[in-house]
Amino acid sequence: MFNTIKTIAIYARVSTEEQAEEGFSIQAQLETLRGYAQQHHYIIHHEYVDEGISGKSIEKRLALQQLLRDAKAGLFEEVIVWKINRISRNQLDLLNIVDTLGKHGVSFRSYSENFETETPMGRFALQMMGSVAELERNTIVENVKLGMRQRAKQGKWNGGTVLGYRSVEVENSTHRKHKETRLEIVEAEAAIVRMIFEKYANGKGFKAIANELNHLGYKTKHGANYSVTSIKGIITNPVYVGKIRFNKQTDWSNKRRKGTNLTPLVVDGEHEPIIPEALWNQVQNIYNMKSKRSARVFDGSFPFTGIIRCPMCGHGMVAQRATRKLKSGEIKYTRYYQCGQFANKGSAVCRANSVRADYAEQEILSYIERLINNPRLIEDVAHGVNRKRTGDIEPLQQELKQLTSELAKVQHRIDKYFKLYEDDMLPPQELKNRVAELTKKQQAMAQRRSEVERLLGIDTSNMINIETVERMLLEFGILFERQSLQRKKQLIHTLIKQVTITPDRTIDKIELHLNGVRNSDTRINVGV
Repeated sequence: MFNTIKTIAIYARVSTEEQAEEGFSIQAQLETLRGYAQQHHYIIHHEYVDEGISGKSIEKRLALQQLLRDAKAGLFEEVIVWKINRISRNQLDLLNIVDTLGKHGVSFRSYSENFETETPMGRFALQMMGSVAELERNTIVENVKLGMRQRAKQGKWNGGTVLGYRSVEVENSTHRKHKETRLEIVEAEAAIVRMIFEKYANGKGFKAIANELNHLGYKTKHGANYSVTSIKGIITNPVYVGKIRFNKQTDWSNKRRKGTNLTPLVVDGEHEPIIPEALWNQVQNIYNMKSKRSARVFDGSFPFTGIIRCPMCGHGMVAQRATRKLKSGEIKYTRYYQCGQFANKGSAVCRANSVRADYAEQEILSYIERLINNPRLIEDVAHGVNRKRTGDIEPLQQELKQLTSELAKVQHRIDKYFKLYEDDMLPPQELKNRVAELTKKQQAMAQRRSEVERLLGIDTSNMINIETVERMLLEFGILFERQSLQRKKQLIHTLIKQVTITPDRTIDKIELHLNGVRNSDTRINVGV
């Protein structure tokens, strides 16, 4: 009696930090798992590879996401990894992934820990090892934070880029694994910093300073135009008065600004200040006084911010309010949408290109109403979506075919170099260099192939029908007027991708999101 040959999937991952560590390389993981499959006469359906990506979450791991979709499609019976921390260092993610695989009849096996999830003991071992993997990661993270905090307390720089300074390596550093750095003034950039502080001290605001710098052709440390946000960040950064600030943000990747620490560590740094203390104190006093001013009360709403696009730069348009005092003494407000680039960075980047809010909103809502009441227009929308979906498939299929062919060629070259090495015809260092170069190329192509496969995984055969379009538009028309401003914005962003306007400030085209697939938008001329 013969056993059915098992079809498996191999998953390999390495983070940026682990790439230099022996035994963690993608190539080493794949070679080990290929040998395991060959030993057991398994068929490898596909090798899923995520390179340079942390095991903290699965959000950016395209190969793992494709693996889960293929598991649901029943393309293999087992997933094997070198170690369970390759699949995830987060226990909740790990258990969810294994549970998803199990629901579709796919088992999970770790080569190094030598267990699978088909038995109760195997699942128990998985939970225990998952806890250990997460503990290891959390311990590493905590140790790194403690080390950085201790360095900050000593006035040392923990790395990063900041206008006015460059990071230079400290000679004779006692740290072997991580290079110790210090800040050194870059005079050309320091002159810009001084200019910003002096202009703010003389009464100019964030936007006015950003606008002036942009007109003069100055750029930020990252080569971008200055904005309100970047100017604010500079005048509130104590690094410029010779201080080290640490732990201003906690867990930025998850909490964003909600993780702002109101009492960060601020100590005297080892570096030379750019701004004298008197100027720093003057600027902070001005900033604190302006921050305490009451915000202007205005009951107008701007539900289409970010949806209406600037006719010059294509950036989302934002709220603008103009005030006018009537003869009666009454203050009249007029609402506009203006270019967000202009609002944030000034006239060096774009122009206001303001469009009256009441006109724009009425035109857009009237168009939606005309769509609802015109079956011919709804039919045109549905056909437009379906034509675009069909047209998007063929280029992706051609790209997938090309990538698969190129990956096979690269793998053949890698195998050839290993054969030359085994025959003593290629020195070890040359083998390492050649394989490293090819592996980098291979991983980039594999990443792109996973993305193409994901895009092709969208069910393009399920074309949108006229009834679907009609129902979405009708629900929008009924619900819109009953909702709060926040809910109105959510409804608008669900249905409308963008609204373009002409240079003479009239509504031109409306681009819709339909059937929840953002790649299947259709653009309709308002004049139709």
